[in-house]
Amino acid sequence: MRVVQWEIPGVGRRVGVVQGHEVCDVTSVDESLDRVIAVFEAACRDGVSFEERLQRALDGGEASRIDYGELLSGRPGGTAPFLHPPLDHPDPHYLLVSGTGLTHTGGMKSRDQMHSSDATDACEEDEGVEDDEDAAEPVTDSARMFAMGLADGKPEPGSRGAMPEWFYKGNGSTLRGPGGVVDLPAFGLDGGEEPEIAGCYVVDPQGVPRRLGFALGIEWSDHETEKINYLYLAPSKLRTCAVGPELITDLDFGDVDLECRVERDGEVLYESGALKSGEQSMCHSLANCEDHHFKYPQHRVPGDVHVHFFGTSKLSFSTRDWKYRAGDVVTVSADGVSAALVVTVADAASEAAGPVRAQRA
Repeated sequence: MRVVQWEIPGVGRRVGVVQGHEVCDVTSVDESLDRVIAVFEAACRDGVSFEERLQRALDGGEASRIDYGELLSGRPGGTAPFLHPPLDHPDPHYLLVSGTGLTHTGGMKSRDQMHSSDATDACEEDEGVEDDEDAAEPVTDSARMFAMGLADGKPEPGSRGAMPEWFYKGNGSTLRGPGGVVDLPAFGLDGGEEPEIAGCYVVDPQGVPRRLGFALGIEWSDHETEKINYLYLAPSKLRTCAVGPELITDLDFGDVDLECRVERDGEVLYESGALKSGEQSMCHSLANCEDHHFKYPQHRVPGDVHVHFFGTSKLSFSTRDWKYRAGDVVTVSADGVSAALVVTVADAASEAAGPVRAQRA
């Protein structure tokens, strides 16, 4: 199934299933199913799968239909219906956005260059150029960690493999949907697109992480800040990001083809060409990435939502001579898998002009 969430301004939230050029409105059949997490909770109560609960709702009445193109063209803040991220939580503090880096076999070399003392070019954690497998003995921490993944990132079932890089992006307030904006904070040095696949999870009442599916993602970062020192990776990740438009419940994560495009004033600034994602292009298995995320008890709190990025093989930062500015449009697409994810770059709207000072209580 290809599941979406949207909102009709002044009316409320909806859940639907994409069928061709239309979306079947599940909420029109069962008003209690107005969010994807509400469908998941209903499935848990009924003892059925997420997909089966959606199908039961569709079989229970005549669902109204809406033109998918109309939803895709909507924008938050307008008067027309618009899409939300395909998984969220009514309280953003119960949603964790995170990611796993140094996972893709096509992306370590430029990260290693950035973190080498004599590097003049830059890139970031999973992204960059191809052909790293014949690289010399690893000399940076990034290269050593990547080598660990190559050696033991795909363990046998029942075994725990090498631990990948893990990073935190924020709670649900950082998450944007299709047609939303990713921010350029005043304290940042640049923006940076990272076209990826994101896993979408909810922890069930027994504390078991349940993967509802996958979505296209733009893991937005500040590679210019990370280039200063690899220990700045953590703050470089504290940026907005986007997923959507669809929660794909049956995506084959073995081999996924992505493309990314950046436009400014209607002209193309950057085209990635074909990007490979999925386990065949990674040095860590999906199971190993999930294990090293959910092994922590604080990541298995019943009712919590997790959106986790799995990395990419290439981004523009390693080759471009320009910086992002407000109004730039970023598109990530995967033909035959999902409608494209499109976001616009914007200057952060709610920032202090200067340093933030804590006040005495």
